[in-house]
Amino acid sequence: MFFKRIQEDIDSFMARDPAARSRLEVVLCYPGFHAIIFYRLSSALWRRRLRLLARLISQFARLLTAIEIHPGATIGARFVIDHGFGVVIGETSEIGDDVTLYQGVTLGGIAPSVDSHTQVDIKRHPTLRNGVIVGAGAQVLGPITIGEGARIGANAVVSRDLPKGVTAVGIPAHPVMPRDRMAAQRFVAYGTPAEGCPDPVLATIETMRAQMSALQNRIGELEARLCEAGSSADDDARDLRADAHDGIPMSTPMAAVGDHRRR
Repeated sequence: MFFKRIQEDIDSFMARDPAARSRLEVVLCYPGFHAIIFYRLSSALWRRRLRLLARLISQFARLLTAIEIHPGATIGARFVIDHGFGVVIGETSEIGDDVTLYQGVTLGGIAPSVDSHTQVDIKRHPTLRNGVIVGAGAQVLGPITIGEGARIGANAVVSRDLPKGVTAVGIPAHPVMPRDRMAAQRFVAYGTPAEGCPDPVLATIETMRAQMSALQNRIGELEARLCEAGSSADDDARDLRADAHDGIPMSTPMAAVGDHRRR
């Protein structure tokens, strides 16, 4: 079973990394694969209650690969860590089959360090369902669930559950929909489609900007009309003052003013 799982992991690297020229190259040169081998061994020891030995092996793997996987984590088949430098996978993390992580990813907990004895064997880290892709530098924090086939873009920070098949980007991460929905079902390197994803938050901001621009234009039109009305009122006032200067009392009706002008 152990060697069959290792064979599947090698095949997964070959399938998902075009830089992999041969299986021997994966075995000799891929730190992500090395980290997985050490994890499989340390996890077997962890389940047999040889906890200290398991931790020693995981720490040796960390020194060798710069990838830290706690032996208590649960990881499924065909797991790929591409590049891998700086990846951290916490103790209660659960990872399904066909999952891909890139460098700098953290599957971490958010529980405070105080009273840590009360958090032993408590779920503190995320669960990644089958087929999840997590882009470089992304942080997936807390006992949340990432749905099957979901994609997390590079440098995103996820602290809430994500439903099946969505792509999430940003800080904090929010779901977006790729322009090509069929392409979203295929493998996407780093979790973010190259053609981009329409950002609903950005779309809302752009809509608000357009509405504000329309309101500013309308306010400008109203101000211009008020200025014109004020100018007309000033002209009428000047005419009245001129008529008063010509001897027509200000209280004289406008009809009488008209008769005076005709005379």
